[in-house]
Amino acid sequence: MVLAAAAYAAYHFTEKSPQEAGCKVTSDDVTLELTQSQAANAATIAAVGTSRGLPERAVTIALATALQESRLDNLDHGDRDSLGLFQQRPSQGWGTVQQVQDPVYSTNAFYDRLVKIKGYTGLPLTVAAQKVQKSGYPDAYAKHEADATLLTAVLVGRKAGALSCTTGADRADSAGGAPGDTAVVATSLKREFGSGARPRTAGEPARTVGVPAAPARGGAAGDTVRRGWQLAQWSVAHAHDLRVEAVSFAGMEWRAERSGSGWRKAAEDAGGKSDGAGGGFVRITVAQ
Repeated sequence: MVLAAAAYAAYHFTEKSPQEAGCKVTSDDVTLELTQSQAANAATIAAVGTSRGLPERAVTIALATALQESRLDNLDHGDRDSLGLFQQRPSQGWGTVQQVQDPVYSTNAFYDRLVKIKGYTGLPLTVAAQKVQKSGYPDAYAKHEADATLLTAVLVGRKAGALSCTTGADRADSAGGAPGDTAVVATSLKREFGSGARPRTAGEPARTVGVPAAPARGGAAGDTVRRGWQLAQWSVAHAHDLRVEAVSFAGMEWRAERSGSGWRKAAEDAGGKSDGAGGGFVRITVAQ
């Protein structure tokens, strides 16, 4: 179903109830619902693309391909020896079994082949994807283009606050009571966004990682808002696996304890400043 053709449509990648833990992307009167793992994988694909300085079209092609091949699930099975988000085959030179089931590795492997295609940004999406994948169903990628285009716009930060995740009505935090680790968050940021992420804990509140909203590689100078929203929404998409309790940026915040409410205006401190407003930083606080 092509979502862009409808005035309003909700497309469910899974059969979960809206009350269950999961994620939602809402923009331009279109809503996409994903599981937590699907949202995290989609955010990873976008992060890796921007870390390489690739255009949005590359991210859209990658997301559409993963939607078709795995529904954005990191599969441990597939046709013959196909595995992972992109159903890459170790026997066809994509990497080891372990590598192609690593979302960061498999996404980089996809982009490595995509960028070798001359003029890929000007090709029909299904043609570009097929030149990489060499699928038995070459026309199947086209049906995911509208969804992938929307996801790209949100996950590269052009749609502020358009992605939110719920942690489940009976859960106090995204980790179900397990503590988080700022070092794990920092490592994940650097692995997916590259050296430009520069996460820090010094000078931040307890259990908090601060990430400067500096422009992405290849981005326009001063484009901190877009970069900040990419980092912030990436953090929420990964809230479950990174045990994130709260994310704040530009005067807005997402909190696991009221995750059903999505992004809201950040509370002001005693000095009248909102938690996410100052310094051009995204702040990610983990559960204790």
